[in-house]
Amino acid sequence: MTTIIVCVFVLGYAGIAFESGLKINKAAIALLMCVACWTLYMFNPAYVPEGASTDAIIEAHLGSTATTLFFLMGAMTVVETVDQNGGFNFVRNVLRTRSKRALLWRITALTFFLSAILDNMTTAIVMVMILRKLVSDHKDRLVYAALVIIAANAGGAFSPIGDVTTIMLWNKNLITAGGVIHELFLPSVVSVVIPAYILSLSLKGNVDDTVDTADDNTLYDLTDGQRKAVFWVGVGGLVFVPIFKTITHLPPFVGILLVLGVLWLVTEVFYRQRSKGGESVVIQKRLTSIISRIDMSTILFFLGILMAVACLQEIGVLSALGETLNDVFDGNHYLVTGIIGVLSSIVDNVPLVAGCMGMYPMAAAGDMAQDGLFWQLLAYCAGVGGSMLIIGSAAGVVVMGLEKITFGWYLKRISWVAFAGYLAGILFYWAEKSIGF
Repeated sequence: MTTIIVCVFVLGYAGIAFESGLKINKAAIALLMCVACWTLYMFNPAYVPEGASTDAIIEAHLGSTATTLFFLMGAMTVVETVDQNGGFNFVRNVLRTRSKRALLWRITALTFFLSAILDNMTTAIVMVMILRKLVSDHKDRLVYAALVIIAANAGGAFSPIGDVTTIMLWNKNLITAGGVIHELFLPSVVSVVIPAYILSLSLKGNVDDTVDTADDNTLYDLTDGQRKAVFWVGVGGLVFVPIFKTITHLPPFVGILLVLGVLWLVTEVFYRQRSKGGESVVIQKRLTSIISRIDMSTILFFLGILMAVACLQEIGVLSALGETLNDVFDGNHYLVTGIIGVLSSIVDNVPLVAGCMGMYPMAAAGDMAQDGLFWQLLAYCAGVGGSMLIIGSAAGVVVMGLEKITFGWYLKRISWVAFAGYLAGILFYWAEKSIGF
């Protein structure tokens, strides 16, 4: 039965990896894979420990998975609310400059730090929309867009809330907010500075000043001050979530629900004031409407893949695979996580990290302890490694669609640059650990 479950998982995983070719949404494949694995699990009573029930086992894994899902749902709603109400508008004005190279560094820096607060996919969308207001030349914009992918993935790697994989590791207490920021910030910076410098050499001259940068205040019902307030409440709230967890010791999803509730209250007050003034209110921009438009297919994908991986954990496959990898690479965590990072550019990094979490249990001390070398390297490699191919991350897939970037163009022009930054970041992390600077 174990072999059959593994085969079902491998087939489902392949379907997810080749989603674009099959033209089938990966959420559907993940849900079917999850149900199939657990159904097969039920047919073998030997899997269930003595004195335990299958219902309790599944519910325990579902409860653990739900903490990640609720966090993602809350964060996605907060970001979408800020964006729909024009909260990101003034960011565009901060970036404006005539020099192409200066703009590249500004785009890179802002994307890097914004992605540490938002998720990399949302950051990529916001930055591409801003780029369209600043750069009219599509050939130049492709270079900027490629840097957005690299910077978004690097920025998410050092933040506990910047990427789905770091959120998963943080929720499981495998990393702490302070530990991952302290250890991975500089390697993440290195991984984006090197590609930015290389790509900046291909940009010369000034940005075309015919780009329309007119303010679009008329598109929003809130005033300029109210839009900025929405931005600071939403983004500031996301920054506050790790602090809230440290103070209260409550799970991160509780903090994100607090932020969502405060933002909801603030926007409702703003729109009520606008209504009293006799002005029309665009219902679609209120949180009650925004929350209904959250991408549930993404949430269901995470539910399916995380629960399917939990089934593999229950039948002991992941622990056996972890032991095999340790034997093959003689316990060299740099090689193991480095290979995982390369794989994350080919297949989705969520199931890769979920699998590693099941393969390697947290230890009380050493490299596998909380904030240990293995978990921090896993966060870095799974996040930054996704930049090596344009299909290797959510940010890459989104930008690929928005800017019509071809797989071949990215592979030829950007992949080797992203790989150089990826290796440089790992070397820098090794130097941090070895030399202690």
